Amino acid sequence: MVSIILLSKCSFVYRNNPEIPNLTTSHSRALQPMSFEATPDQQAIIEAVRQSCAPFGDDYWLERDRTGEFPSDFYAAMAQAGWLGIAIPEAYGGSGLGVTEAALMMQTVAATGAGMSGCSAFHINIFGLMPVLVFGTEAQKRRFLPPMVSGQVKSCFGVTEPNTGLNTTQLKTRAVRQGDRYVVHGQKVWISTAQVADKILLLARTTPLEDCKSHSHGLSLFYTDLDRSKIAVRLIDKMGRKAVDSNELFIDGLEIPVEDRIGEEGQGFKYILHGMNPERVLIGAEAIGIGQVALRKAAAYAQERVVFNRPIGQNQGIQHPLAANWMELEAAHLMMRKAAWLYDQGRDCGAEANATKYLGAEAGFHACERAILTHGGFGYAKEYHVERYLREVMIARIAPVSREQILSYIAERVLGLPKSY
Repeated sequence: MVSIILLSKCSFVYRNNPEIPNLTTSHSRALQPMSFEATPDQQAIIEAVRQSCAPFGDDYWLERDRTGEFPSDFYAAMAQAGWLGIAIPEAYGGSGLGVTEAALMMQTVAATGAGMSGCSAFHINIFGLMPVLVFGTEAQKRRFLPPMVSGQVKSCFGVTEPNTGLNTTQLKTRAVRQGDRYVVHGQKVWISTAQVADKILLLARTTPLEDCKSHSHGLSLFYTDLDRSKIAVRLIDKMGRKAVDSNELFIDGLEIPVEDRIGEEGQGFKYILHGMNPERVLIGAEAIGIGQVALRKAAAYAQERVVFNRPIGQNQGIQHPLAANWMELEAAHLMMRKAAWLYDQGRDCGAEANATKYLGAEAGFHACERAILTHGGFGYAKEYHVERYLREVMIARIAPVSREQILSYIAERVLGLPKSY
């Protein structure tokens, strides 16, 4: 099993794997120009991630898709290799790397055939606790981050509600302070990994909306135990990614100690925004990875499948759409690299992060659809895996923000057009 030893903030070596070179060149992220190719360090990460994922091939994920069993052994392997803390500082057990490296890692995981099932198993570890890292106290960071990095603790992300959707400022889940605790009542929906989670990053209203000066005020962020005696977790039967559960949560009297509140009361919405751009970059990267593995399978099948005494890939009607998929995926990848680079430089990346999610989801979906069509009737069979890729890549088109909201964001923030909703 590959493991990571950090030598400096952005340099590391891999043990127990002679094929991966020792990387000892430290660099200052602030001085790095944008590049169109992976650095030697980044390429080593990609190769090491592939090795970590190698025991978990398509058949493994097909079986998990059939049974719905959480991929605990995969999760444990990724934790043991050190990948869960790739973007967490070394002081808290992580690798101290950037969103660029995290995105390349998640893209690689998806491209091994793990798809969204593999990525979603530990997605929250990569970006979810950024509000804790940025706005938490030192005591909270030392209490919360190392167990998450080691894989000892699994977490879930409790924001979305059934009656508010993307209108986060209208959340209804209520947290009322009573002495040194908050008591919470409300509902959440589409909460991934809640069946196996130990902790929940919860956004709840601590001040009634009518008493707030701004619609973005009055929400508070908590990172606390997922107390199943106070939270009923109901599994949602869904289209794809069955191995990683999605759930409705019914919260009835959950007690949260004040020391589990992140930052100031009423500022939770601002805190949660801090993780949204990295999340969009990672979702886009994952969709690109799924598109890449689908395209590889389609191209291989087009070379092997013979109809009318010639490979079907010899026909332009087959090869031209696949070529277009490659170009679309590469363009999305370049946008992903730009967005991640901007974030790691501490620069505004809202437009690029949203564009990454949009372009990655579209390119991934188109590649998966084309892979099924290239396989013909066999593309509909689960044993060829491409139909699973299509079901899973649909997530990136829908969540965590819709295509239409991204288009509106670009229209307003980049093009200066009036708000349309």
